[in-house]
Amino acid sequence: MVKLTMNRSSLTSYAWLSIAAAIATIALKSYAYWITGSVGLLSDAAESFVNLLGASIALVMLTIAARPPDEDHLFGHDKAEYFACGAEGVLILIAAVSIGVMAISRLINPRPIEQAGTGLAVSAIASLINFVVARILLSAGKRNRSVTLEADAHHLMTDVWTSIGVIGGVTAVALTGWQPLDPVIALCVACYIVWTGFRLLRGSVFGLMDSAMPEHECREVITVFDKYKRQGIEFHALRTRQAGSRCFVSVHVLVPGAWTVQQGHELLEELEAEIRSAISYVTVFTHLEPLEDPVSGHDTGLDRIIK
Repeated sequence: MVKLTMNRSSLTSYAWLSIAAAIATIALKSYAYWITGSVGLLSDAAESFVNLLGASIALVMLTIAARPPDEDHLFGHDKAEYFACGAEGVLILIAAVSIGVMAISRLINPRPIEQAGTGLAVSAIASLINFVVARILLSAGKRNRSVTLEADAHHLMTDVWTSIGVIGGVTAVALTGWQPLDPVIALCVACYIVWTGFRLLRGSVFGLMDSAMPEHECREVITVFDKYKRQGIEFHALRTRQAGSRCFVSVHVLVPGAWTVQQGHELLEELEAEIRSAISYVTVFTHLEPLEDPVSGHDTGLDRIIK
């Protein structure tokens, strides 16, 4: 299973890495546009500005998410990471619109591409920087269950793929001399960026709406329950939710009514420990009920049935 390996506050160092990469790629891609005049390369540079804004927002939200629970946020601040995903999704959509406007303008007023070889080499270096940083962020995001780092990594990878498309377009123009190909590819890049922005926004909304844990993690919880069911223990009212890096599991545990409080307590302690060993960064809430009492079946839903 994936385990957390570091203090949450240390994740901000990855946001700083992303900021540094964005500044470097903005400089390189802007230079590539300046010497070539390619609107495709300009669209690539514009997305790097979005990367910079997104990385800056990620830094702020990771800092907030690392705060410990307080009196106003007793369940912690982990959900702050979803705001970074949502903000980055909006910025991506804005960038896509600006790229589309520039591409249409260049279709109407074509401009020849100059010094294509130098510009493409500079853009390729910038793409390589983004690729390396994206892989680092993705690995850290998965290892530490950070939706912010994973979103930033996917955004950077999108930048890599769009850069490859732009480089291909500029190369095709240089070889064929057909100028409209450059803005056409820029429009394709804009469409692809729209899809990426939509996915990030959807993930942010789902997270803020208290979506259930991923299916594979829910199966891990069920596997733990199955072990105890063979001992005559029953379960119902299982609920899970994901809040940034943290998971929450709530379940009602039904045991024989003749059990002592001590027996029930020991079972719950053992059960909760097994769930925590199966899923990292999880908070478990258990409620003990007697098997024989019909009232125990009144609370299988979110709200207790009144009879």
